[in-house]
Amino acid sequence: MSFVTNAPADAHTMTPLERRASASLASLFALRVLGLFLVLPVFALEASRYPGGADAAQVGLAFGIYGLAQACLQIPFGLAADRWGRKPVIVFGLLLFALGSLWAAVATDLETLLMARALQGSGAISAAVTALLADLTRNTVRTKGIALVGVSISVMFVLSLVVAPGLNAVIGLPGLFAFTAGLAGLGVVAVLWWVPRAPPLKQRVDPLNGLRAVLQNPQLLRLNFGVFSLHTIQLAMWMVIPDLLVRAGLIKVAHWQVYLPAVVGSLVVLGGVLFRLERRGYLRGALLTAVVCLLLAQVGFYAYLHTGATATWGYLSGLAIIGFLLFLFFIGFNAMEASQPSLVSKFVVPEHRGAALGVFNTAQSLGFFVGGAAGGWLLQNTSAPVVFATCAGWLLVWALFIRGLKPQQAIY
Repeated sequence: MSFVTNAPADAHTMTPLERRASASLASLFALRVLGLFLVLPVFALEASRYPGGADAAQVGLAFGIYGLAQACLQIPFGLAADRWGRKPVIVFGLLLFALGSLWAAVATDLETLLMARALQGSGAISAAVTALLADLTRNTVRTKGIALVGVSISVMFVLSLVVAPGLNAVIGLPGLFAFTAGLAGLGVVAVLWWVPRAPPLKQRVDPLNGLRAVLQNPQLLRLNFGVFSLHTIQLAMWMVIPDLLVRAGLIKVAHWQVYLPAVVGSLVVLGGVLFRLERRGYLRGALLTAVVCLLLAQVGFYAYLHTGATATWGYLSGLAIIGFLLFLFFIGFNAMEASQPSLVSKFVVPEHRGAALGVFNTAQSLGFFVGGAAGGWLLQNTSAPVVFATCAGWLLVWALFIRGLKPQQAIY
């Protein structure tokens, strides 16, 4: 049961408490991911200048160990949130992230930077934050709240692409990490004084029993496979997309000019279509439509490369095609980012939400790792069209899993 009072007559309209919870937790996510995303466009180049940075494999490990730490600790943090409450776990995770950021800011060699990145990643609070948002919203409006979180993440991603190069030129990578620590501190302030009070759980649960129940739930397993697939495909694609934009004539620092319209346009479609379909009981159909959009994007990129389009269609046509295909991709991606965590929270009782979302976010983190590794391997050993063809094949498998999803089994 959600901790919501004074619910309006329209079950699909948010209460003031729900709006405050959604806005505050979306802002918390935004602060944290902005600090994370700011280093992404510049990390590989800047880290290579540290002692030991000539080893590209070590630079890659220092970059990726954040995600590995997240994958290892999402479930423990989710279980802790079920046992001791959401807010204490969120604050603890933010403090770990801030300490890791400060350590990275003073690192003088790559080995120290690697350990600092691992400490950053150990603040795995995504499950606890999403569980708290689920506690504070009703099922009928939860997808809207989680969609707001997804919007904040998308906006921060694009913003980081715009400002990171210039900010790095002024304060350098250590300054970016110090700035990240400051953002984490603001997050702690938001949790303590802005985020609404968490509802009390009905009972203290045995964490292992909660985890066992989650792993035996076939609907949750479908959603875990879905988020793993979504981020595997995203990371594999992004092994190729930047080079496509460069080959189409757009310099790296201007890539946001394509990303931003694609993201904003997809969010407009999301707001106008997804919520209406969910309200009318067509959520599974909406998810299948999202997979179709993702599939069309992969097929489009494959055809674009396979026919040699980048070499013959010119600057404007090339960018227009890439932009449209990214628009299709982000429609599917943002729909899944909004709906899947919401569904996870609906398939379990509140006392098991931390465990369920911990497993879900672990699958997400593993998708980041597998997508980057597999996409890089395919690009190195085959070709860019094969990357998109493989993603398309994987999406067909994913569609079969979604066909078996039964939203009517959600707990209300």
